[in-house]
Amino acid sequence: MAEATPIRKRPEFRNIHVSDIAKYRLPLAGRLSILHRVTGALLFLALPIVLLPLFEKSLTSEISFEAYRELASAPIVKLILVVLSWGYLHHMCAGVRYLLLDLHMGIDKASSQKSATAVFAVSITLTILVALKIFGVF
Repeated sequence: MAEATPIRKRPEFRNIHVSDIAKYRLPLAGRLSILHRVTGALLFLALPIVLLPLFEKSLTSEISFEAYRELASAPIVKLILVVLSWGYLHHMCAGVRYLLLDLHMGIDKASSQKSATAVFAVSITLTILVALKIFGVF
């Protein structure tokens, strides 16, 4: 008599819940990808609300430019400008990385990890330099 083969249990794939997000270990390249999307949305939303009105105000006349300089000297506005600068610099550096990935450069796991680390290092370093300039250190 033929022996019956045991029925294998199929793997169970579940979607993660919002409460599981903090426990989920995402690789550095995955975090970079999420931050690239977040900074893109930040810049897109900030453009009509913050950047274009300030740009328009700075170009209207000398008086409006001085008003803009006075507004931009407030610490909270400087902090907002640093955050927007970080968003721009991170988005730009990650965008260059994605262009290189599209050209099939650095697509293996080790190179991808190194390029993700480089994007974070370069964007944070540039942001620190911009912040020092905005806060008047040099």
